[in-house]
Amino acid sequence: MNELSHVDADGRARMVDVSGKTSTARRAVAEGRLRTTPEVVAMVRAEGLPKADVLPTARIAGISAAKHTWELIPLCHQIPLSGVSVSFELEGSSIRIEAAAKTTAPTGVEMEALTAVAVAGLTLHDMIKAVDPAAVLGDIRLLTKTGGKSGDWRRPDEPAGHESQDVAPAVGTAAPEAPGTPEAPGTPEAPGASEAPASQGRATVIVASTTGVRGERTDTTGPVIAEWLTRRGFEVSGPLVVADAAVAAALRAAAAGEPRVIITTGGTGVSPSDETPEATRALLTRELPGIAEEIRRRGMTTTRTAGLSRALVGLAGSTLVVNLPGSPGGVRDGLDVLGDVLEHVLDQVGGDSRHEH
Repeated sequence: MNELSHVDADGRARMVDVSGKTSTARRAVAEGRLRTTPEVVAMVRAEGLPKADVLPTARIAGISAAKHTWELIPLCHQIPLSGVSVSFELEGSSIRIEAAAKTTAPTGVEMEALTAVAVAGLTLHDMIKAVDPAAVLGDIRLLTKTGGKSGDWRRPDEPAGHESQDVAPAVGTAAPEAPGTPEAPGTPEAPGASEAPASQGRATVIVASTTGVRGERTDTTGPVIAEWLTRRGFEVSGPLVVADAAVAAALRAAAAGEPRVIITTGGTGVSPSDETPEATRALLTRELPGIAEEIRRRGMTTTRTAGLSRALVGLAGSTLVVNLPGSPGGVRDGLDVLGDVLEHVLDQVGGDSRHEH
């Protein structure tokens, strides 16, 4: 094992003197991964987050960080970078970050590649934190390095054919994982899974709660809806908790995946921040006012303020979109109403003539 180069004989940190070394062409490639949810990845893919231009912003941040590594890491040398590239691969529930750095210098460029990955990942986290504050950045590691006295090095577990391009490849070239996979975070296991009903397709649950995103309130409605759908044979994605201002983007991203059902909860009242009905109306191709009216009527039998709900129900193409109130009682009433007509609506949307009138 080699000795630590940044420690002197007395164990004190030092900056290595490279003045006697020959400048050679050097290159390093590093990677990292931001773990989030399938819904957030879909929003990034569709450029539907409140902070737009997510990937371009993170790419520029990574490149800039590589150029300033010597200012960020105390014992790094200031070296002339001849090239830095940062690219992203959108996976099912994560975003893979890769950075390559090149120089002709008497010392390596590994830290520049690693710093580019780290800062690009942190920038991604900043861009998505409004919709997923629980995202995790990790697995930052060096993949390969070439040049210098020590020669070429490749991570032992890295495939021999791996090469990063100097020009960033197209974003999202990986095949996207279908929204609503059983592994999606927050998906409850259906009771009696061994006797689960036949699959009814995919469904998405979105919770509009700015205080929930801030961690000031624990959502109790989303899991109830997700469990209700799961018991009926749906593969549920979510619940995804988003700020009220991010509801429109979350709905667009969910609808882009064409699930059979999208159910939202919250943001249906008359508060200035309640935007769920407006975001929903922008998506709908057909409204189903009778269902929304019945949900309000059912709620008003016990809570008169239920009449203030502006919730909508309708179709976005072939997807049934249902707004439910943000209260547990309102969700319970809404699901009771929906349970009476859900199969009928979906059969009609699917072209089943048995339910034509």
